[in-house]
Amino acid sequence: MTTFTTPKRVYSVELFPPKTAEGMDKLKQEIPKINALGPAYFSVTYGAGGSTREGTFETVAWLRSQGIDTAPHLACIGSTRDQVLEILAHYHEQGINRLVALRGDLPSGMGAGNSGDFRYANELVSFVRAEFGDAFTIEVAAYPEYHPQSGSPARDLENFKRKVEAGADAAITQYFYNADAYFGFVESCERAGIAIPIVPGIMPITNYTQLARFSDACGAEIPRWIRRRLEGYGDDVESIRAFGHEVVLGLCRRLIEGGAPGLHFYTMNQSGPVTRLWRELGLSD
Repeated sequence: MTTFTTPKRVYSVELFPPKTAEGMDKLKQEIPKINALGPAYFSVTYGAGGSTREGTFETVAWLRSQGIDTAPHLACIGSTRDQVLEILAHYHEQGINRLVALRGDLPSGMGAGNSGDFRYANELVSFVRAEFGDAFTIEVAAYPEYHPQSGSPARDLENFKRKVEAGADAAITQYFYNADAYFGFVESCERAGIAIPIVPGIMPITNYTQLARFSDACGAEIPRWIRRRLEGYGDDVESIRAFGHEVVLGLCRRLIEGGAPGLHFYTMNQSGPVTRLWRELGLSD
């Protein structure tokens, strides 16, 4: 098995912008705990059609005020070129040099006729490169179990390759719980001549109902044996979290041992689960 490697593994974390002032206050209490682990950067999500734009801006600005390296997500669907250019200029002025470039989704109820000037993420990557050159390191999304809207693994790989050829520097994957899916995807990328780091996205397991809903919506597979164990715990939250921790810890260890170029943790704005994984994996050593 061969995997992409980099001189130094990159370990990063992801937040989402809170919808309320109370949520923002809570997040500001969690961020220092996460930052104490020493992640390379914090990424901040961007809602469908820019629905969390102001919250994203606020969260990014606060992180930057704390001296924290930040990589805002930027989804292009439903946006014009002028709108995207305005956002890019805003981030550039803040000294931000890393972006997560995504197609994104239209808000619920908005038709395809409102899709804006961009159809696909590769068009956004090309636009950023044309307007700002190498001012930004650009991360894009990758799907080890393939994106549900792509129709097939082969078509999904073609889509991914277009993003790389447009100028992406690295990729972050959708979360998964089957390490073989990741390694198989990496090998397919190598055969296709794709040679950028592909960092696994890691989702801690703390709430089975929430995880099942997320997974059904985004196409991430929860292996049957994991589903059965989690379902068997019912409302026993402590057992769900203990089992979930061991599953994700084992997954992370296998990914690191297999040569993954880093890990990107979806924190869900909680410091506890990621802190425990980070420390048991020895990522700060």
